[in-house]
Amino acid sequence: MNHTFVHRYELDSSRPSVGSALRDFAVRALAPALVLFAAIVGIGFLIMGPLGGLPAENDLSKSVAAGRTELMNSVTMVWSHIGNTEIVIGVCVIAVALIWWRTKQWWYAVVPAIAIAIQASVFVAATAIADRPRPTVQHLDPAPPTSSYPSGHMGASTALYLTFALMAQRIETAWLRRLVTAVCVIIPLLVGYARLYRGMHHLLDILVGMVNGIVCALLAWNYLRRRKSGDRVTGAVREAVSR
Repeated sequence: MNHTFVHRYELDSSRPSVGSALRDFAVRALAPALVLFAAIVGIGFLIMGPLGGLPAENDLSKSVAAGRTELMNSVTMVWSHIGNTEIVIGVCVIAVALIWWRTKQWWYAVVPAIAIAIQASVFVAATAIADRPRPTVQHLDPAPPTSSYPSGHMGASTALYLTFALMAQRIETAWLRRLVTAVCVIIPLLVGYARLYRGMHHLLDILVGMVNGIVCALLAWNYLRRRKSGDRVTGAVREAVSR
């Protein structure tokens, strides 16, 4: 990924006005999210229309369910809960508060909140329209009122933890930066596997949920106009960008 993009909030740490931030958010995040929404809904129509619901995916869910064990039932319960709405929102609120306190930059601290808010908006609208049934296997988690497509757990966890991974690139200690980045990338994958294992989503629901989360995280990271160079670029940031 382009280093200038990753370090954009370090390259330009100038404080925006609330009005300019809101305008940027509407143009650079909300508007592209509408295109994402249309694409996800279009795939949903394709699945439930010409593709006839993709029965092969239901066969895969049955195969996975047939291999369940008591140990993995317990382990995946934890992994699945990481993507629960209350957990994602709670982690996000705490993270935003801590980042705001540490950096004194509200426009940077709110990026995780923007990511999960956009993701949730796209997900809720798309799942209501697609209305895909969940796999015909035993569901190990309570089924929310939304349909199976796309996976909200996968989208929310991907949006949140990918944003954290981008923020982690500020960590100066190399091994710690790599460790935190790896953990943030792995967590959504665990959530996705758990949702498939526990019979809550088809495979494509999870993959599209992941795409939703990735795109929304990148839109959130890019929501604010930032300069790519200038007198605010410190030697430390130049060194970070050149890594």
